[in-house]
Amino acid sequence: MSAGTAQIIRVARVGSTMDAVHDLAQSGAPPGTVLVAGEQTAGRGSRGRDWSSPSGGLWVSVLARPAAAALELLSLRAGLATVETLAPFVEGAELALKWPNDLMLGDLKTGGILCEARWSGATLAWVVIGLGLNVANGPDTGLQGMATNLSAVCPGLSAAALAGPVIEALRAVDAAAGPLSSGEQTRFARRDWLAGRAVRGPVAGTADGIAADGALRVRRLDGAIVTVRSGTIVLAATPTPAELGPCS
Repeated sequence: MSAGTAQIIRVARVGSTMDAVHDLAQSGAPPGTVLVAGEQTAGRGSRGRDWSSPSGGLWVSVLARPAAAALELLSLRAGLATVETLAPFVEGAELALKWPNDLMLGDLKTGGILCEARWSGATLAWVVIGLGLNVANGPDTGLQGMATNLSAVCPGLSAAALAGPVIEALRAVDAAAGPLSSGEQTRFARRDWLAGRAVRGPVAGTADGIAADGALRVRRLDGAIVTVRSGTIVLAATPTPAELGPCS
């Protein structure tokens, strides 16, 4: 994704960075245009869920204009780029990706990726890649015991310190790329939070990695491998939160 003359727009508060970038795209903004907000008042996650976005977190959306895009693959690539960029800032901590779009710190969610496309008839007009990342903000009170922030393992870490590297990584994601390469699958496997975990939904079995098309592989009790392309992951048992690890 070429940033060209694209702007990085910073605002103190916005309803949704996703909606704001869609509006900018409608007005002709070039690929690589970015909007970063100090706070979102109407942030959203996958399936239209509300996303608490108070001050202290990193709330950012990036515009891409590929000729074609598979949003499932784009979400995985954006998540992988984000986690690999964050790793040096929280060295020693257990950062991982939970298929299809969650960023995990230990066994707790610390962020998420959302990709949305807009079409002009049958032609793809643009895609917006959104990232919500808990950095120094307190997680939503409704997610106590399920979510955390990066400052839990690296006190003093700020959204401002992460914004530049993360934006650069998201701008570099190839929104038009096809199936995952073997190298990308290997990189994802190193960060695959679900690998080896028992799940009971959408399919019962054991998570067994990611296919080249971005689908989740699940090994059923009879040994057969099935692929899952959508749905909410339900673990067979609630894991005990792992030790998050220190910030070096």
